[in-house]
Amino acid sequence: MSTRPFRLILLILLLLSVVPACGPAQRTAPDTPAESTPLPAYRAHWLPREHGPLFSTSGACASCHAGLVDEAGNDVSIDANWRSAIMANASRDPYWQATVRSEVLDHPELRSVIEDKCATCHTPMARFSAAASDGESDLLDGGFLDVDHPDHAFAIDGVSCALCHQVEKEGLGEPESFSGGFSIDTERPRGWRLAYGPFPPAQGPGEVMRGSSGYRPVEGSQTGQSELCASCHTLYTPYVGEDGEVAGTFPEQVPYLEWQHSDHQGTSDCQDCHMPPADGAVRIASSGGGPPRSPFAQHRFIGGNVHVLKMLWAFGQEFDVTASSEHFEQKIEQTLEQLQTNTAELSVREASVTGSQLRFDVDVASKTGHKFPTGFPARRAWLHVVVEDAAGDVVFESGAVNADGSIVGNDNDADPAAYEPHYRQITSADQVQIYEPILEDVSGEVTTALLRAQGYRKDNRLLPSGFDKTTAGADFAVYGAATADDDFRAAGDTVSYRIDLSGSSGPFTVTVELLYQSIGYRWAENLRGQDAAEIDRFIDAYDALDNLPVVVAESSVSVEP
Repeated sequence: MSTRPFRLILLILLLLSVVPACGPAQRTAPDTPAESTPLPAYRAHWLPREHGPLFSTSGACASCHAGLVDEAGNDVSIDANWRSAIMANASRDPYWQATVRSEVLDHPELRSVIEDKCATCHTPMARFSAAASDGESDLLDGGFLDVDHPDHAFAIDGVSCALCHQVEKEGLGEPESFSGGFSIDTERPRGWRLAYGPFPPAQGPGEVMRGSSGYRPVEGSQTGQSELCASCHTLYTPYVGEDGEVAGTFPEQVPYLEWQHSDHQGTSDCQDCHMPPADGAVRIASSGGGPPRSPFAQHRFIGGNVHVLKMLWAFGQEFDVTASSEHFEQKIEQTLEQLQTNTAELSVREASVTGSQLRFDVDVASKTGHKFPTGFPARRAWLHVVVEDAAGDVVFESGAVNADGSIVGNDNDADPAAYEPHYRQITSADQVQIYEPILEDVSGEVTTALLRAQGYRKDNRLLPSGFDKTTAGADFAVYGAATADDDFRAAGDTVSYRIDLSGSSGPFTVTVELLYQSIGYRWAENLRGQDAAEIDRFIDAYDALDNLPVVVAESSVSVEP
């Protein structure tokens, strides 16, 4: 018997107990998810402790790399930081599982291609082991995600310690290493396998590590270089032509190529922002870990995916997470700090009233080393602009958010075949500046299905500093009207607002927010109606939690008539 009815009952009870009633369009998004949806409390689980010919799961490493503190007394334990990250939960991610199932339902004849591609970076230890022994890389229906599969423990451990720390330096950064084309030695036996790290190993602790985990620590500079991250985060996915056959590959996410085309290359690496250094030196093993080491990269793996972190927290028991609710709460706080401190800034300038027209420009300054948003193309950011009159009444609003997470006035949220264009100037409330990728299939139709996506109809995501859109390669270029907008440039964008305020009295207050969602409304809605357990589970979780955006930055000015 299906478990879906029971899950629905539980979700209804959850909604009745913790989710406030839905109201009209939200003018201001909450700063933290906990403000709108209290989430359950529970303890962490033991990390899996399994050994295979090539890999050991995270529990084999955590036993010695927990209980770490930096010179300021902060807990910088590797296991505590990692276990609540999306990296650790790459295979548990309900949105990813639902997307895999959706693609398989849409293209059953390409099932092996789809599952192998997705397994490569979401269940990398299980998939690499299977590939090394000429085995199958099935994910669904008895595959790696099935608890009875012999490699399930390695699959469910996500992007784990023994995966990243075994990647060889040779070939990293080359096209052959992209899309999960990293290299791991398959010849060395357990006990003599190499685990690369940023520091030269201490002799005594190194022997302890070899005996307990099966790995011999060695120095490897690749663990601190962007090229290591690029091996999975430069991803090309296959797409099909009108005949249903694979016709080529599509640059699904290429933040490494974006970074290479910016002036961040040579000055900072992925790890500098996503694995920020601890406050002073750290003894890297809890028992006899050798001398304190610095700089120590905290294994936070901070991204921007607040919504999936909320799902993993809220439904932790169903998704069999190993992190505690406290771990997830901390991870969401770290993610919000990253988004609200290191991502972008806003300013409103040249605000004036001429006759009945209010004029002002909004400057958006990007601070990231790649496009924002980057990564999986479901992500989007946009400008929410509110103008209030002398009495505090709203006389203009662009980019308001409905209770279901859709954007008021966004053509794509209203119609899956349409999309909101890029704007140089906004004059009406139904125009919204949305920084996003819009995908198109071989027929030129808008799509959110990856196997149908052969290119970008629109890509006006905010560019990093030093990015020259006129010389950018096709895989990471700007697409749509933003290509001809001189005010859309490296490290930012300027949008002009010209608003008719006939009949309104000033002074006027202009408030602008840069809002961000990690799962855009259309991407979730297009999964509805497909009959599969993974999709049902995701939609249940999506509906139980709000999808209100994060406020990344804001600015406000007062304008006298």
